[in-house]
Amino acid sequence: MLDSSKFQLVPAASKKSPAAPDAGSSPFRVVVDPQMRAQLRRALIDLIDNHDEALAAHFADGKLNLESYKEYLEVFARSLHETMGSREGVSYLLRAIGFDVPPDQVNLRPELRWKFRPET
Repeated sequence: MLDSSKFQLVPAASKKSPAAPDAGSSPFRVVVDPQMRAQLRRALIDLIDNHDEALAAHFADGKLNLESYKEYLEVFARSLHETMGSREGVSYLLRAIGFDVPPDQVNLRPELRWKFRPET
């Protein structure tokens, strides 16, 4: 197994920004600053591109054996899951939207505080 502490997230080359989301198309009220949401979206797209490019490079170098698109997608999903399940991955997203939070201060198990309405 590879030691994940030897890897570093590097932003992908600048690409055209994704289309701005249409606030009217969502049935949910927007509760997050649209600017921050766009930055987060860009960071997630860069992260996906980075993982895709890294897997392609490993495959081209003969370090990764893939037999099907299904297997590629499974490896790709695992890679993203491991990154986003790590303090470093969450810290990367926080930095991308302007918050400098060291990985050791990232809470990987935040409490979900749902609001309940009394039944009428």
